[in-house]
Amino acid sequence: MSGIKQNLEEIRNDLGDKVRLVAVSKNHPAEAIIEAYGAGQRIFGENRVQEILAKQPFVPTDVEWHMIGHLQTNKVKLIASTVSMIHSVDSLKLLTEISLQATKCERIIDCLLQMYIATEETKFGLDQKELFELLTEIRQNPLPGVRIRGLMGMASFSDDASLVRREFHGLKLLFDKIRIDYFNEEPAFNELSIGMSGDYPIAIEEGSTLVRIGTKIFGSRY
Repeated sequence: MSGIKQNLEEIRNDLGDKVRLVAVSKNHPAEAIIEAYGAGQRIFGENRVQEILAKQPFVPTDVEWHMIGHLQTNKVKLIASTVSMIHSVDSLKLLTEISLQATKCERIIDCLLQMYIATEETKFGLDQKELFELLTEIRQNPLPGVRIRGLMGMASFSDDASLVRREFHGLKLLFDKIRIDYFNEEPAFNELSIGMSGDYPIAIEEGSTLVRIGTKIFGSRY
């Protein structure tokens, strides 16, 4: 784990001051989070609710947890009191449950709407029609426990940089349109979560504000 600090420093040099880093700690122990924390990292992303619950008691209390993986509605209540942001909202049903559980905890949870932009069929996310239907619904029937902060997407797992760039660019164009059409008076709609270990430089060039990086920080395994 001695390389975590150095890895973080190298990545931060790439990010500049306009892009925030979500350190993806999935499959890595709490000790790795603590080491990254000691190097100044505060935002950590997990794919599974169980990992947040298992690690939370062993890390500093000001760690900011981001849920970045597919989230089942019946698991929302388990993290509603602590999660800072949910990147992976892919249905009105899920968003409604997040609002319900956040309200019970007297909180407002920041959420990103996950868009399906990749060529693989295994990725989760909304298509544009579903996105507009969701936004129209919550405009008519606001959800008090959530704050929509922006969009998230995962590009195709491909060595074709031009394909990845097109997917990120298309999502940025959609983000800009949504911001004007639905959130013009809400400055909090300002987050675009794109870019992971293999493609984050392209994502930054295409307008990312949050990159989700795990392997490049922690390695593939311990």
